Amino acid sequence: MIDLRFLRDNPDAVRASQRARGEDPALVDALLEADAARRAAVATADNLRAEHKAMGKLIGKASKEERSALLAQASEMSVKVKEAEAAQHAADADLDAAHRAISNVVQDGAPAGGEDDFVVLQTVGTPREFDFAPKDHLELGESLGLIDMERGAKVSGARFYFLTGYGALLQLGMLQLAAQKAVANGFTMMIPPVLVRPEVMAGTGFLGQHSAEVYHLADDDLYLVGTSEVPLAGYHSDEILDLSDGPKRYAGWSSCFRREAGSYGKDTRGIIRVHQFDKVEMFVFTTPDQADAEHQRLLAWEQEMLAAIEVPYRVIDVAAGDLGSSAARKFDCEAWVPTQQTYRELTSTSNCTTYQARRLAVRYRDENGRPQIAATLNGTLATTRWIVAILENHQQADGSVRVPQALVPFVGTDVLRPSN
Repeated sequence: MIDLRFLRDNPDAVRASQRARGEDPALVDALLEADAARRAAVATADNLRAEHKAMGKLIGKASKEERSALLAQASEMSVKVKEAEAAQHAADADLDAAHRAISNVVQDGAPAGGEDDFVVLQTVGTPREFDFAPKDHLELGESLGLIDMERGAKVSGARFYFLTGYGALLQLGMLQLAAQKAVANGFTMMIPPVLVRPEVMAGTGFLGQHSAEVYHLADDDLYLVGTSEVPLAGYHSDEILDLSDGPKRYAGWSSCFRREAGSYGKDTRGIIRVHQFDKVEMFVFTTPDQADAEHQRLLAWEQEMLAAIEVPYRVIDVAAGDLGSSAARKFDCEAWVPTQQTYRELTSTSNCTTYQARRLAVRYRDENGRPQIAATLNGTLATTRWIVAILENHQQADGSVRVPQALVPFVGTDVLRPSN
């Protein structure tokens, strides 16, 4: 949730953020009204409680003749107190609903617009010129015995798959390399739960505009995570952290699950857009004044991993209308996919400022010992989709695929060859 003090002082900035996202600026006025109504309800309830308490003291000092009338007044006052407290609870609920309806305030410098309005910040490497007709990742994956979509669909349905043989080793190698790089850069490695409670899923912002993407187990009222960002964000909920020695950095290795609602007909071939995949995700708790610098560090670590798999890529500044509700700024790294003649997202890193931590009550103590809301950031360090870029960019004329040198120790071979 956004900072209400910032909203009161800068309502036009929040309205501008809503417009940049393509969202309703009138929600800002609804939140301001709910905030004012809640403060008025609190004041009314506090005043009535004070009057009721003072009346109790008068009754204790009153004579027998006066006490009867005072008791009757106290009884009436008690009813008014209960009514005022009920009104306060209702105002609290209205404020909470209006507060949660507002997305994070977009950071200055982020492009306005939608999905196609990103700004390219950097291009690394040159797309390869092939002297043969390149195959797509699925044709390569099937011929090399790495991917089995047919049996994945037989067992689980559309958009499921098996990674087989060297395909499984390739994914495990990527994730292991990511884990090693994370630990070397001060991250604590985590294998988190992939089922979380509603308050944790809501706290990270995934039950708003993204709720259709989330798998819900109704009988248990638990949610399957689409990223380990969710359990890692909840790890320190309702806690006060010691950030005096710097950020708390975690790297979560988990399977991830997405319903891909609304994406029917998009990327149905292969493993670009699937219901289940594995990922190593970086997650950071830090102080708000350090969040921008940490965001740049996360991006740099992502770029180190992309250099290790030796693929051409670009870095984009994602437009406001394509940000998730929790993100104030997001940078994506997109790798070149030869058969599609375009760049496709491999990594994403978001600065969520204090938005998630305020929902999850994650705080730290400032230099004066006062609790303050922390900032959170996240970023992808490796995921299943990377196999697409590796296979297509490193394929050879004979149908084999060269394994990037950094992954050879994990995969056990430097070339993947057709199984026949």
